[in-house]
Amino acid sequence: MARTQKYKRIEKKIASNVHNGFVSSFKAVKLFFVKIFKVFDSKLTVMIVPHSQGKVINIQTNVFALSFGMVLVIGIVFSFFYFNRNAVSSSIEINSLMNQNRETLASLDELRDENANLLQAAKRFQASLSQSLSLLGIDRGNNVSQASVSNSDLSSLFSSRDSVKGSVRETSDIRSLTSYLEDAVQPIEQVGKMLENQSSLFKEIPNIWPVTSPNVHISMMFGPNLHPITGQWYIHKGIDFSTWRQGDPIMATANGQVVTCGYDASFGNYIVIRHKHGMYTRYAHMSAFRVKKGEYVNQGQIIGNIGNTGVTTGPHLHYEVHIGSDVVDPSKYINVKLSK
Repeated sequence: MARTQKYKRIEKKIASNVHNGFVSSFKAVKLFFVKIFKVFDSKLTVMIVPHSQGKVINIQTNVFALSFGMVLVIGIVFSFFYFNRNAVSSSIEINSLMNQNRETLASLDELRDENANLLQAAKRFQASLSQSLSLLGIDRGNNVSQASVSNSDLSSLFSSRDSVKGSVRETSDIRSLTSYLEDAVQPIEQVGKMLENQSSLFKEIPNIWPVTSPNVHISMMFGPNLHPITGQWYIHKGIDFSTWRQGDPIMATANGQVVTCGYDASFGNYIVIRHKHGMYTRYAHMSAFRVKKGEYVNQGQIIGNIGNTGVTTGPHLHYEVHIGSDVVDPSKYINVKLSK
């Protein structure tokens, strides 16, 4: 029992100490704020004395109002410098954006010009493609659906340019052009397949130059010419290719079979190749043969060399094309423009 009373006395003492400490702290804080309030509430008199004999101006205030005013003035001054600095930065950024905007507008104008050029080129492409398909007998209407044609045909593209404005017009043009080109892929692929199927036919027709030396030139064309030896007019039945030298290679101008490798007083060493479709080619004045009679040759294969045999005034190749018993102008079959 005595121990319990002892514990109670200790508890009361601790509670009393805590209460007294709390009260003392509260009083100390209260005293601190009272002193602060008294300091800020201290009266001040600001006197403005003019240099002249004017009336002295007295302004009564306290420390709190004066301190608040000073803080307010300092805040206003710092705010002014801060916002002024931001205004300068914003002005610089605005000028930079304006310059970028001018550059963007210039690029947009250039893009519009290029877009217009692209549309003109596409229009020419459409005309050329339509003409080529017509010549090849390809009906584009069977290859492209009517809806696709109505959406992608360049005629509708050009007629729609007046109905849209600004950048929307360029976007619409590009989309229409893209759609048209996508639709043009199929007929072009058909042309490619047709050419691929006809490649064997091209190799059976003498349509390349028999000489490919960098120095090759036409020294005499097919038809009426002055004979270089007699000086009389006569019908030249072939084309003379010259490189100003002897020994340059001669190529077969089409697939075929060598039917003659011989010598003639006029043609000198010459070769005759028989091709399909009743066509023959003759290669005369050769210095040497690279093939023999009965051999099958391919287009572009070397069959001999340019020479000066037979009746000539210098080394060259006399080249002829025959269809049956008729001699024809070889230039009608050569697929490269004759020059020189």
